[in-house]
Formats: sequence, C-alpha cells, structure tokens
Amino acid sequence: MTGLNNKRLLLGVSGGIAAYKSAFLARLLVKAGAQVRVVMTPGAQAFVQPLTFQALTGNPVHTGLLDPEAEAGMGHIELARWADLIIVAPTTADLMARLASGQAGDLLTTLCLATSAPIHLAPAMNQAMWQHPATQRNTQLLTQLGYTLIPPAEGEQACGDVGAGRLPEPEELFNWVEDFFQKGEVSQPAAGLRFTITAGPTQEPLDPVRYLSNHSSGKMGYALAAAAAELGAEVQLISGPVNLAIPAGVNGTQVTTAKQMLEACESRRSTTDIFIACAAVADYRAATPADQKIKKQANQDELVLKLVKNPDILANMAKATTDKNNPRPFCVGFAAETQQVEDYAQDKLLRKNLDAIVANDVSDNSIGFGSDENRVILFTQHKQTIQREALPQGSKLALGRQLIEKLLAFYKEQKTL
Repeated sequence: MTGLNNKRLLLGVSGGIAAYKSAFLARLLVKAGAQVRVVMTPGAQAFVQPLTFQALTGNPVHTGLLDPEAEAGMGHIELARWADLIIVAPTTADLMARLASGQAGDLLTTLCLATSAPIHLAPAMNQAMWQHPATQRNTQLLTQLGYTLIPPAEGEQACGDVGAGRLPEPEELFNWVEDFFQKGEVSQPAAGLRFTITAGPTQEPLDPVRYLSNHSSGKMGYALAAAAAELGAEVQLISGPVNLAIPAGVNGTQVTTAKQMLEACESRRSTTDIFIACAAVADYRAATPADQKIKKQANQDELVLKLVKNPDILANMAKATTDKNNPRPFCVGFAAETQQVEDYAQDKLLRKNLDAIVANDVSDNSIGFGSDENRVILFTQHKQTIQREALPQGSKLALGRQLIEKLLAFYKEQKTL
C-alpha cells in the first residue's frame, strides 16, 4: 500500500487545454489507493467530458452548486467536509482571481471557501498571463490566505509561446500530493530561514534624463527569490529597475541606485540568514549629477565625465563582525564575467570573504543577461578550501531551484561544523 491508500482527494478541474492532464492525474491517484472525487467548472467541461473522470474514478463528477441528490441539496458542504486535500489542476488565471477575492459563484469556489482541508492550486496559463502583475498579485494574496501554490513548469505552450505557465506533468503533481501526505506537508527545507536577495541593474543618474546602467534583466535574481519562497523561506527581494513581477510569497523592495540598494540591504542585515547578491550593481556613479539635461555643444567634440566608485554592497554585507545584534549573514556573490570567468570568480570569493559565489560567462549571448537560460559554476569555500561544481545550461527558474537547494545544503553543513 502507498501513503495515499484511502486518502480522500477532491480534484478540482478548471477550464484550460491542460485539463487533459488532470485525467491522467486522477488515474494515478486512484491506482495509488486514494478515493478521488472530481469537481469541474463549466470551462473544464469544454475540454474534457465529465464521463471521462467518472470512468477513471468510479464516482459521479460534480458540476453544479446545488445537488438535488445530496442531503438537503447541500452537496458542496458534504464535499467540503469529506476531503482530506483539495488539489485544483489546472487553476486558471480567472479562477485564481475569483479565489483571491473570496467569490463563491460556482461549486469549486464555494468548496474552497467552505472547506477546512488544505488546498493546493496548480496554475496553468499563457506565460504572459502568468507574468502579469495582476496574476502575480493574486498569487501573493492566495498564499497569504493559506492556499499552497504548485509552481508552474516552463516550456512550450499550446499557443506556441515558451516560458513559465505550463501545468506540471501528472507524475509531478502526483509526487507533490504523495509528498504532502508522507510528510504532512510539502517539503520545505528553507522553512524558518530569512533570505535577502538583490536582483537587476542599478541606474546611476548623469542628469535628469540619462543614467549609467547595464543589461541585467533581473531574471536570475527573481528566479532565486521564487525558489527560496517555494522551499519555505521568508524572502526579501531588493530589486533595481526591471520589467518583472515580484514572485509569489516574496516581499519586494524597489530601488534605483547602488546607494539605495546598500541602504536597503544594510537595514536587513540583522534579520538575514542568507544574503545573495545577484544584482548587477554599477561600479561607478557620476561624482556630481547635473541638475539639468546636459546639452550638446556645437564646438564640443568630447564630453568628460568624472565618476566615483560606488559602495561595494556585497563586501559590506560580508564583513566579519563581533556585534551580536548585527551578525554577518551567510553571503553568496555572483560573478558575471566576459573572460577568465573562473579565475575572477575565485578571486572575488576569497577577497570579499564570501561563503559561495556563482560564476557565469556573459560573453555568450545565448545565456546570461536578458536570456531565459543560464549556465553557471558554483564555488563554495570553507577555511580557504574551494569546491567547484558546474551546473549545466537550463532555464533560470530551474537553475534557481538547483542553486537554492545546494546553497541550503552548504549553509546547513557549515552551521553544524
């Protein structure tokens, strides 16, 4: 017997092409010994017939709010009390919005309000819809309301787009459910830990309309923040100007300049266990930014700018301290280089007194700045002994999860020494 034997699972299915995967999930759950009942929205029935789920589960499929065959016609209350776990797969953007606002206009949303069982949502939608600020706001609201969100997968979508938003494969969803019942909750190895992560570029003003900056998109830092939150950490993301939504379960702070980023990081130092400096901070800024737009002069072929060095945020955070009220966090740096990548990364690791550093070659246009993919090398050090591990090219979301898991393992190992 498996850990799902006789567990009572309510499978919610909302409208979307990914609804076909739910039929495979239902079959896996039944084979594992679970009792499965299915609730379908009208949109779901446009993609998969209720008879399919009835044949797979051996139980009638529920589609209406008031059930004339149920006790007192209140079938939704009976189902809400019956379930050990509710999993909604797929969860559309529309359903997320309605759940976030507490609506109860159909059977599925009513069940979610009426039940005391844990509810896990598996979002599935177009990648642009998933990234939209309204959807990301709803993910944060749902997390605060006690829903558990299963991260969407990346890849090619039915519409032809490529990106995050795919419903995970049925086997992955099954493993998620099995893990929940085996451990009493989905594994969250970062629970109780506090992360501060920087992301994106900084912008250093030259005058009111111009600035110094770089090509960082912020995607790697945002992926790290999302992964840490998924693993149970409390995450503060300090971001320069980017066109990305704050991930679900992450607290965000927006800054512009290196000085502002330093202030935001130092204000978090005493409450941070793990600090990850993924932002591409400008090394220099204008000594005296002009109050008005710098005008081109007809007789002036050159413009000389005086630049001064910006504060080193990572070095400041990594400084050793004896102050018990302001301890040094576990510090991780990033080295985005165009040559001698490993040499420069290891030098930075030792010179700045870091615990780990992630190196990547940004001279390769297929990865790094602006790309959805990356390929990195993780260096860790303990007492001047450096360990190297190369991670193969993959999506930044996938690499973010791998890096957080490896950094967590190394952090916990250091704590036990």
